[in-house]
Amino acid sequence: MEHVIFEIGLALALMAAAGLLSSRFKVSIVPFLILVGMVVGPQAPQIGIFDLRFINSAPLIEFMGRLGVLFLLFYLGLEFSVSRVMKAGRKIAISGTIHVALNFTLGVIYPWLMGWGTYEILISAGVTTISSSAIIAKVLVDLKRTANPETELILGIIMFDDIFLAVYMSIVSGLVLSGATSLGGVLTSGGIALGFMLAILIVGRVGLRWINKILNVQSAEIFGIMVFGLLMLIAGFGETLHVAEAIGALLVGMVLAETEHRERIEHLVLPFRDFMGALFFFSFGLTIDPRALGGAVWPALGAVVVTMIGNFTAGMLAGRANGLSHRASSNIGLTIISRGEFSIIMANLGKAGGLAAILQPFAALYVLILAVIGPLLTKESKLIFNLLNRIFKWQKPAPAKPAAPKPVPQVVPVEPPGTAGVEREETQPSMRGGETT
Repeated sequence: MEHVIFEIGLALALMAAAGLLSSRFKVSIVPFLILVGMVVGPQAPQIGIFDLRFINSAPLIEFMGRLGVLFLLFYLGLEFSVSRVMKAGRKIAISGTIHVALNFTLGVIYPWLMGWGTYEILISAGVTTISSSAIIAKVLVDLKRTANPETELILGIIMFDDIFLAVYMSIVSGLVLSGATSLGGVLTSGGIALGFMLAILIVGRVGLRWINKILNVQSAEIFGIMVFGLLMLIAGFGETLHVAEAIGALLVGMVLAETEHRERIEHLVLPFRDFMGALFFFSFGLTIDPRALGGAVWPALGAVVVTMIGNFTAGMLAGRANGLSHRASSNIGLTIISRGEFSIIMANLGKAGGLAAILQPFAALYVLILAVIGPLLTKESKLIFNLLNRIFKWQKPAPAKPAAPKPVPQVVPVEPPGTAGVEREETQPSMRGGETT
């Protein structure tokens, strides 16, 4: 791998330029990183020693990007705790069911109306149903919304999506790759995924004292190795059970959030989260070839509109079903619009099965648009809600405060002209030596 270090440096310089642009326009860095990655890549030219194709370094950038997803979800998990998730189990089930049911239904109807084949419909539905946990985590952290009441439901929807993804991919991969599927195999795969998640949460509750004791080390070096080793081990083991590694990282974060070492872990993880998280979005952009997007433009634009409507509606229904305000429910709907890594995985499955060639450019353009629009909608959620509230009258505007009474001006007596410095005569009788004068 020649000149890998130089290529990584060039990639970081481009990412830094994207960061400066995002700071200039005061928006999330995520869409800028994706767009910069899309502009370069295999289709880009080589200018002297500046190889914008990133051929040699692409595998390393992709691997570091995968680590970035883990750190993003791990840090987000640290903002919560196992006890909070346990208490919110019913809320997670309700919210996740609403989100998946509505978006999967729309995801089946839309390609069916376009006349796509059965297998293509199944792949397209998978592409459009699952939200991007990496982008959502990044946006929540960037906008400092991890403590918002609706964020708990947003995380719950992400976790529910992964359970659905584990079962759905088992079905679709069986159909697409082998032409058959086993009901027993599907149920087993889904049960293993759900059991893994529950096991992590239960261990976090039962073994809290032992976890605290094990992590009670003074050496920062040993402490970092232990934390990162636990993160990689659990996330990687989950992947072997067909549970997305990002969700495994989220669960580890929630377990460690219960410990007395939470603040120390946050301080340790923060620079890795920012650095490698940025690499993930850049590497994702590298996978999108603008030259292959032609015939997929209109199908992708239609799918974007359907997804925006479906996700906003699902967020409103989920939030209201759990007693949140219309504003908080609107935040849920606007935050879960982003699509990313899971959609690309589904499109790659269609490619492996030899399905219609339009699936990959369709998924790439669809994900790119929503990866750009999603963070922007989340950032401007207050403005969007206020505009929609004028139409639907969900929430009455706060009553205006009564105006403070104006102070009454004091009247100062004015002396007649010519009397300044002249003593006034006494109008009351004065007593002098007992006589009245």
